[in-house]
This record gives sequence, structure tokens and C-alpha cells, in this order.
Amino acid sequence: MKVIEELENQFSKIAAILGDKSRSIILWNLLDGRAYTATELAASANISLQSASNHLKKMTSANLLTVEKQGRHRYFKLANNEVAQVIESMASLISIDKDYKKIKSPQLNDFTYARTCYDHLAGKLGVKLTTSLLDNEIIKISGKEYAVTEFGEEWFHKIGVDIHSIQQKKRSFAHQCLDWSERKHHIAGALGASLLELMIEKDWIRKKANSREVFITSTGKIELKNRLNLEI
Repeated sequence: MKVIEELENQFSKIAAILGDKSRSIILWNLLDGRAYTATELAASANISLQSASNHLKKMTSANLLTVEKQGRHRYFKLANNEVAQVIESMASLISIDKDYKKIKSPQLNDFTYARTCYDHLAGKLGVKLTTSLLDNEIIKISGKEYAVTEFGEEWFHKIGVDIHSIQQKKRSFAHQCLDWSERKHHIAGALGASLLELMIEKDWIRKKANSREVFITSTGKIELKNRLNLEI
């Protein structure tokens, strides 16, 4: 009984932290996977530095954020991929109407089309890429996870992704992440992060300055067409 009460107390504590408007804005802005100072996060939430510092202290104590000191500055970022997944999943409630019956799709724009979700690709492009990987039997669904097929291992090897090395990392290999704008899953975890890193390195996609938005290059369109028969 005491164990259940403790779990309920911990859950209520986390829910209260996530429920604050200023803290939720800070968490949303940290979804780009980068670290920011308290001053930068205060500006993003339109609150005072003192208020931001109090919020950051609470989130750090709750293990939602980590902080790293470099020189005179302290930089805050999301504690791990699991926290990012929770924040992104919460956004799927944004477009529910007042009767909680019909879900409205957010209007398509540059942000909903292609963006990063912590350390992996999201938006319409992220979902289309994941769907194409499934259709080409490069990956397959296994519960709430994705598994790479035998053919998929060869495919990833050809583009420069070492599946065996990724599997050794101490984190989720590849799991379903519900895309808040598409209402479908895109691929997250170590494999999703490696795909995003490779696509940026090979100039298939480029990040927009000071934004989570990304855009696909002409090279990227050609490569995705040739390798996955994916029209962008």
C-alpha cells in the first residue's frame, strides 16, 4: 500500500511540473535537443530570469532536465530521450476539439512538414520516411518497437549506418514515437537519431538556423527516390 501511495505521489509531482504553462513552454523549446542558458529559456517563455531559475531548479530536481556548467554559464537540456518522447506525445492533444471526439489535423506548414523531435526526424517527412522503410521491408513493427530485417541490415550498411554498433548503445534501439501533427508514428531511438545524423552529414536535409525545422535538399530528394522510391 505504501508503495502505491509513493508512486501516486511521484506521478502527481511530475504531472504538476508538466502542467505549469511556463515550464511546459521551456520543455517544448528544449525539444530541439540543444542546451540553453536560463536567460535564453526565460526569454522563450517570456518570464523573468528569477522565475525561470526557480522553474529550472524544480525540473532538474525531478530529473526532467540536466544541467552542465561551462565557463560562467550553466546550460540546461532534456534529461533523456524518454522525457522528449513524453513532451512530444503530449502535443498530440493540442488539436482535440471541445467535445473530445473529433481530432483536427494541424495545418500543414514548414514546421509540421519537417522538423526534429529531440534527436530524430519528425513531421510529415519523418512519418513518410518511416512508412517507406516499412513498405520496403527494411524495418518491421514488433510491438511498440521497430526491428531491422535481414535485408534492412544490408540496406543500412550501404548508406553508412552500422546496425550492430547502434544496438550496443545503452538506450532504446528503435521505437514508435507518435507524431503530434501527423497522428501517426515516426521512428525514434538510437536508430532514428543515427538516420537524422546521417541525412544531415550527407546533406540530404539541412537544419534551419535557430529552429527545429529542417528542409530536404535536391540531393536528398534524389537519394530517397533512388533508395526508397520515396517521392518528396
